[in-house]
Amino acid sequence: MLIEHVLPPHAVGEDALGDPPAGEPTGLFPAEEREITHAGDKRRREFTTARRCAHRALSRLGLPPTPVLPDPTGAPAWPPGITGSITHCDGYRAAAVARTADHPHLGIDAEPHAPLPAAVRAGITTPAERAHLQALDAAHPGTPWDRLLFSAKEAVYKTCAPLAPRPLQFDDADITFDPTARTFTARLLLPWPAGVPAPVLPGRWYAAHGILLTAATLPRP
Repeated sequence: MLIEHVLPPHAVGEDALGDPPAGEPTGLFPAEEREITHAGDKRRREFTTARRCAHRALSRLGLPPTPVLPDPTGAPAWPPGITGSITHCDGYRAAAVARTADHPHLGIDAEPHAPLPAAVRAGITTPAERAHLQALDAAHPGTPWDRLLFSAKEAVYKTCAPLAPRPLQFDDADITFDPTARTFTARLLLPWPAGVPAPVLPGRWYAAHGILLTAATLPRP
């Protein structure tokens, strides 16, 4: 299972390299089925397989079967006492969950193992990150570090969204990678609520099967 390479202790994940054959029962709850009544085929497949991953992950935490519906922002609404995240990209779907007693907030992301277009790379990076990526590209050329940075920011923003004072932008965090330990550190650059210093988030990354994976957690105060 790829997703477990990036998860912190006490978090569990489930993933799938692709979707079940057409015509197989979806395994969705009626309320989840209603969410994709008018969805196109691609969205239906992503939603269905990712929700099945979420159901299995929640079961591994000992929770009874329950639908995982979108909240008003579109993020998954988890049962009380649970945090988690869902991600999908071409050929891959995953879900990860944890008890909030272990991890107050958790975010994951998956991206294809391919470089970003130059214009996108420029638009998602801070000046410090551009210098960092240049050094990584020279020392470790086998990894598309710009795409990995994009993924790490997505994971961080999923983690922080419930607490952030406003919707997060790509220049609201500065990320550095440890290519040997396969970890990263995200420093938020925006003012945090109530005068509290913006948190520093730890994360992990992994690459396999043409997929880049990242996960971030928000430490307890």
